[in-house]
Amino acid sequence: MGQERGAAVAVGRAAAKGTPLNFGDGAAFRLKSGRELARALLVLRLCAFPRLVRHAGTVRRRRRRSGDAAGRGGSASDPSWFFVSPPPFTQILATSRKILGSRLWGGLLRATFYGQFVGGETPAEVAAAAGRLRAVGLRPMLAVPTEEDESRPTRSAPARGREQWYDANRGAARDCVGLAAAAGPHPMMQLKVTALMSARLCVSATRPCHAPPRPRPDAAFRCLTPEENRHLGVSLRRLDDVAGHAATRGVRVLVDAEQSYVNPALSLATLALMARHNRGSPWVWNTYQAYLQRRLAADAASARRRGVCFGVKLVRGAYLELERRRAREGGIPEPVHPDLDATHRSYGECLELALGLAARDGEGVGVMVATHNEASVLHATQRMEELGIPRQGGGVCFGQLLGMCDHVSLALGEAGYAVYKSVPYGGAEATLPYLARRAQENQGVLQAARRERRLLARELRRRLLRRP
Repeated sequence: MGQERGAAVAVGRAAAKGTPLNFGDGAAFRLKSGRELARALLVLRLCAFPRLVRHAGTVRRRRRRSGDAAGRGGSASDPSWFFVSPPPFTQILATSRKILGSRLWGGLLRATFYGQFVGGETPAEVAAAAGRLRAVGLRPMLAVPTEEDESRPTRSAPARGREQWYDANRGAARDCVGLAAAAGPHPMMQLKVTALMSARLCVSATRPCHAPPRPRPDAAFRCLTPEENRHLGVSLRRLDDVAGHAATRGVRVLVDAEQSYVNPALSLATLALMARHNRGSPWVWNTYQAYLQRRLAADAASARRRGVCFGVKLVRGAYLELERRRAREGGIPEPVHPDLDATHRSYGECLELALGLAARDGEGVGVMVATHNEASVLHATQRMEELGIPRQGGGVCFGQLLGMCDHVSLALGEAGYAVYKSVPYGGAEATLPYLARRAQENQGVLQAARRERRLLARELRRRLLRRP
């Protein structure tokens, strides 16, 4: 089967070179096995039910108490006022585990949700998943499914036990570097800053980011307590250790964006890592969310002035409902664009800027077009042709989630573009809460995957009826 897939990829690339991409014929699904097709169709149909994923991470207002943020003079929009209720999806999983027993429950998960969206648990399983992707012309981008829930942050300066949790996550991130390096050429990995640093501290440290221009250097983090500043220093050293280790192993680190109330601090930390490690090649990349107010142009100009290579992962953004709910509850302006059309326009503008940087600066700029939107992908490929950016080696690649949008990913891979699939890995206990949050964030994508489900069903029928 592996030789057949490799031959199909080679033939497809030869035939597709210079021809328009076609996401609607489903021909790329011929690269998948019948088992993979059946599982994908089942899981994506289940994910199309809104009630299954809509409340996976429902945010609600917590009752005020004396001594809470507002009682201490804090703002009602402080994210500590929010918590995530137990999502129905994870409740269903917990109940089914009790009924079926761990062994049968684990087997069913691996045959469905876990098998569709997770790369595996052991290094051997992750390597096998990476091999399957590369066999069909795709590349793995490994992701440790660990993050601190920003809607339920710890204290700004964590207790000793929490620091040990962050230290353990640093070890897991370093292990991810090794797995990514062993998974084949051009390795990438994703990193959540809030796995190594208190989310609540990111909120506190964000406030100075909104200070007037040219603040006094010694006043940057005056709002933090000595203990908070100590944790900040330790956290930055953790991040620097992971980034330095990744650069040494030749692995590019794509730092994920998160909610708007922590993003300024995350961006500052990421830009600092760029300044330290992006000399000669973009080893550290920042993520820019097109549905928020943009800093892409300013950050790119700053990197150019400092002689720093620049890496961009461009997404539309996954926290839309949370951002709007938080703004309503707190009585603050919404940080996101008012409607979907405005977000599409913003993404197009950001994409134009990023591709222009890649065409101008060559290897000094890396761009990942991370989207499941077919129109955006087609526009990006057209602009690459017009700007003279090669499909491979030109600093531009595409990214989608493992188990989703495969008709786009496979078609791009067949046409010779560099395509990465985000691959979370780990045991069910670690990955399923992570996947539940990703399902809630991407529920629009999951529910709108009608074309992919239709193409999967058509390819299955073709094989069952033995049609050519």
